[in-house]
Amino acid sequence: MDEILVEFIRRTILKIPLAEMMTILKTWGFLSENQLQTLNFKQRKESLAQDLLLLCEENCASISDVALLDIVYTQAHRHQKMWDVFHMSKVTDEDVDIFDMEEFKSSFKKILHRALKNVTVSFRDAEENAVWIRIAWGTQHKRPNQYQPTYVVYHSQTPFAFMSSSRLKGVVPLLRQALTVASNHHQIVQMELRSRHLDSLKAIVFKQFNQVFENHHSTGALQERTLGLDINMDSRIIHENTIEKERVRRITEETFGLCAQPQLEFAQYKLETKFKSDLCGGILAERDEPLRCLIKFSSPHLLEALKALAPAGIADAPLSPLLTCIPNKAMNYFKIRDK
Repeated sequence: MDEILVEFIRRTILKIPLAEMMTILKTWGFLSENQLQTLNFKQRKESLAQDLLLLCEENCASISDVALLDIVYTQAHRHQKMWDVFHMSKVTDEDVDIFDMEEFKSSFKKILHRALKNVTVSFRDAEENAVWIRIAWGTQHKRPNQYQPTYVVYHSQTPFAFMSSSRLKGVVPLLRQALTVASNHHQIVQMELRSRHLDSLKAIVFKQFNQVFENHHSTGALQERTLGLDINMDSRIIHENTIEKERVRRITEETFGLCAQPQLEFAQYKLETKFKSDLCGGILAERDEPLRCLIKFSSPHLLEALKALAPAGIADAPLSPLLTCIPNKAMNYFKIRDK
C-alpha cells in the first residue's frame, strides 16, 4: 500500500471511539471474523491502528474500501455534521419512472467523473431505500482530498436529498446536477431547512411527525377528567387556575400534538421593514433603505423547548405561528418583509 492509503486508513481508524470499534468494523465487513478475533481492543488505539493496518494490507485494501469504512463511521456519527435539505421536482406530477438504484449510482458517478477527473465516489445502501454517497474532491491536477469529503443521503423515489455542508462551495452546483439527472428529475432547489439532526430533517420533510392533534371533539371529556377526577388535587388551587391550566394544555396539544418533536437546534428570522409615520421629517422617515434585523432562537431541542413555554407559564398560549409552523413549513430560516 502507498503512503497516502496507509495514512488514510490510520486516520480513519483513529477517529473511531474504542467502545464502538468492534461494531463499526463488523458493519464495515471488510475483515473476516477470524481476523477480528486476533485484535486486542485493550491496547492503546495507536497500537490497534497498526494491527488493523497490517490486516488491511493482508486483504489488499483500496481507497474505495477505506471510504466505505468512513461512511459507516459517519452514519453512526451523522449528528457531527450540518445537513442541508434539497428538494427536486419533475416537469409534471404525472411522470412515473421505474427507479433502478444501480443505474442511479452509475449515472451519478459518470456525471461527476465527466466534469472532474480526480474525484472519488463511494456508495453504501441504507435502510428505507436510501443510499449514502461519499464524494472526495480533487482537481484536474491533484488527487482527491479524502479528509474533506461531502456526504449525500438520497431516498430513492422521493424528491428529497440531504447534503452535508461543504467548505468547497464550488462543488454544490455539480452535485445538484448529478443528483437531478441521475434521479430523473428536472429541477432542484435548496430548502430553508438545516440541522445536525439528520433523522429529524427526514421526519419533517417526509411528514413523519404528529404535530397537529386532530381529536378536538374530546376536549370536553378531557376537561371534565382534569377538573373533576383528580383526587390528589390540592384543595387550595382555585377553580379558575385549573381551567386556565387545562386551556393551555389543550392548545399546546392541538398545536404540537402528543408525540416528541423533531430535533432542531435553531430557527432564524430575518426582518426587513420600512419606517412608517404620519409625522413629517425625521431621519428614519427619509431613509430609503429598509431597516433590517436578525433574530435567532437556539436550543439543544428547540421545538420541545417551544412546546414547554406556555405550560411553564413563560409565554401565553397560543404561541406565534412563526414559531409553531416550523415543522409544517419545513423551514427554520425565515425572511419577513412588509406586504
